[in-house]
Amino acid sequence: MTEKKRTTIVLFSGDYDKAMAAYIIANGAAAYDHEVTIFHTFWGLNALRKEEEIEVEKGFIEKMFAKMMPKGADKMGLSKMNFAGFGPKMIKNVMKKHNAMSLPQLIEMAQEQDVKLVACTMTMDLLGLKQEELLDNIEYAGVAAYLADAEDGNVNLFI
Repeated sequence: MTEKKRTTIVLFSGDYDKAMAAYIIANGAAAYDHEVTIFHTFWGLNALRKEEEIEVEKGFIEKMFAKMMPKGADKMGLSKMNFAGFGPKMIKNVMKKHNAMSLPQLIEMAQEQDVKLVACTMTMDLLGLKQEELLDNIEYAGVAAYLADAEDGNVNLFI
């Protein structure tokens, strides 16, 4: 019996297009029977944020971060040609015409394929994000847990 291949991805970017690339690769690897982990850290955590407002206790700086960061995958900007928010609308329109899945759909598909979605607890503390503000059915861990997954990885990516 052959050992299952592993793919790990660090999603550091908060850009819609880069997060899409991470999730397209993750879903492809899962379809090829890889064990897949996406470790969301810093701005990549925005892909895991719920869109609705969640009431949680926060300090001033944490409240400021919460207001400045996009709430959810669909609110993330593009890495290039953002054009004050017009760029994402254009790309989403083109994607719809080509029947391409949106980032929220790719995240849902990843969860259906048992891709391990991990939120970095240290970054959550730094940015003042609480578990209640993130999607359900994800994991929470530090860098040591990511390294344990990556150590045996056949593919390790940083996006």
